[in-house]
Amino acid sequence: MSVPPAGTVAKIAVAPMINWTDRHCRFFHRQITRHARLFTEMVVDQAIIHGPRDRLLGFHPAEHPVALQIGGSEPEVLARAVRIANDYGYDEINLNVGCPSDRVQSGCFGAVLMKYPARVSDCLIAMREAARVPVSVKCRIGVDDQTPEEVLPHFLQMVSDTGIRQVTIHARKAWLKGLSPKENREIPPLDYPLVFHMKAEFPDLSIALNGGVQTLDDARRLIDRGVDGVMIGRAAYHDPMSVLAGADTLWGGAATVAPAEVVARMRPYIEDHLREGGRLHQITRHMLGLYTNRPGARLWRRILSEHATRDDAGWDVMDAALAAVEP
Repeated sequence: MSVPPAGTVAKIAVAPMINWTDRHCRFFHRQITRHARLFTEMVVDQAIIHGPRDRLLGFHPAEHPVALQIGGSEPEVLARAVRIANDYGYDEINLNVGCPSDRVQSGCFGAVLMKYPARVSDCLIAMREAARVPVSVKCRIGVDDQTPEEVLPHFLQMVSDTGIRQVTIHARKAWLKGLSPKENREIPPLDYPLVFHMKAEFPDLSIALNGGVQTLDDARRLIDRGVDGVMIGRAAYHDPMSVLAGADTLWGGAATVAPAEVVARMRPYIEDHLREGGRLHQITRHMLGLYTNRPGARLWRRILSEHATRDDAGWDVMDAALAAVEP
């Protein structure tokens, strides 16, 4: 089997977030930015193999470039999941070595894999041999009592040795016991200098920095300091216009989209979804932050939150919400 090209990280990517970055969220974000890379929620390899594949893996063609993030720790199982995912046409397949939740620890995947670099190596090699597109990895700088300055260089050398070239580093430790996933996103201190040092030590790797990035200007500054890209999570979700509307300028594109234009672009997609029996709230729950920090934003959120959940909710709800923010 031919091995796909190594690829590079995107200058801006929206982080994989469980229960948030589903197909509707990704389609919505794509109406704001053409070039930022979008990530699926983490999908467990066993679910891909045994679960409802189309529901878990299907996506709209407009979402490209889009990456699939997989959780797992058995090379053969991951390779089987990747071969299934190949047929769906993702642009990248990513291995999760960063999630600290109890659920993933019990399955021995996610951040706990930072303790088992040889296992990660086997997994990445198996995935790369099975994939038709570049394979990447998302990791932490270390876990628990590990010393990041010792652990991370060893981990990245292992990644480099597998032939993988795309790495996203969440610039915090993960504490597997004692901190919740939310606390693990906020309490362990950020160590950006270590990530910059790793980029200097491993110039052959395309490294994106994740963690604590709140604005597009933050992302620009970090890229200017030497990393190849920046991954942004909750800030992009809660205030997508501030973070994503200008993202295309990093590729030389324009940043002219307005919130009302985004809503107009969403209309055919929403109407198709409703005709197929879907609920309005399944899409609009991801759009609550569209008018963040703009006049009428609170009323926009309230109308969508209160009325989009109705069984009969249709475009009339969107018209009412728009009237609150677009006189």
